[in-house]
Amino acid sequence: MSARPAAERRADLLALYRELSDHQCPLAASRTKVVFGSGNADADLMFVGEAPGANEDRAGLPFVGNAGRLLDKLLAEIGLERGDTFVANVLKCRPPGNRDPLPGEIEECTPHLMRQIDLIEPRVICTLGNFALKLLSGSKQGITKVHGEPQDREIAGRTLILYPLFHPAAALRTPAVLELLREDMGRLPALIEESRTTAPAAAPPLVPDRPAEVTHEATPSPADDQLDLFG
Repeated sequence: MSARPAAERRADLLALYRELSDHQCPLAASRTKVVFGSGNADADLMFVGEAPGANEDRAGLPFVGNAGRLLDKLLAEIGLERGDTFVANVLKCRPPGNRDPLPGEIEECTPHLMRQIDLIEPRVICTLGNFALKLLSGSKQGITKVHGEPQDREIAGRTLILYPLFHPAAALRTPAVLELLREDMGRLPALIEESRTTAPAAAPPLVPDRPAEVTHEATPSPADDQLDLFG
C-alpha cells in the first residue's frame, strides 16, 4: 500500500491544480486556460498525451475533441471509461497554432507532470504519441518501433509499466494506425491486472465529481472554484 493515504494525495493533487491554474510560463500569453488533466485521482491507469489543442484550450480539459471521443470509444471496447483513468498531457498549455512542443516548454512542464504521477501513483502509464513516449522512457526510439510493447520503468520515483500507444489523433487520420491502436488497447486489461499482482496494492479508488458540461471528465476547468474537485 502507498506510504501516504489516498485522501492526502488527492488533497495535494488539488493543491497542485490550483497552483497551476494561474501558472505563468512561456505559453501563458497565448493560452486561454491551463489544462491540468482530469479523471480518477487514484487511478491505476494514466494516459499522457502531448499538449492541449484548441478544444482543450477553450474547455480547460484534456481530450475533449475528436481524438478524445475516439479514446473514449476504445476504452469502452475494453470495458473501461474515462473516469477509471487519469488523463493529462506533457504540456499544460496549448502551443500556438498547435505546433509541436519546444524543448524549453517540455522542460518547464515536466516537473508538474512528474508531481502528478507521484500523487496519483498509477501502475500503468500509456503514452500517446512520440513526445510523451520519449520524455517518460528517456529513449529516442519512436512510437512506430515500440508501440504495444510494455516497458518496466522508474518514473517519478515509482516503478511502473510504461505502455506506448499511437496518439488517437494519428489514428483518426490513418485507418491502419487505428487498427494498431485498437489492438494495443485490447491488451490493456491484462496488463493492468498483471501490474496489480506485481506491485503493492493501491488504496481504494476515489472517483472525483464530474463537471456537468463534460460528463466524461472528472476535473472542472480552472474557472471553476469548487473547494473539492477530486471527490
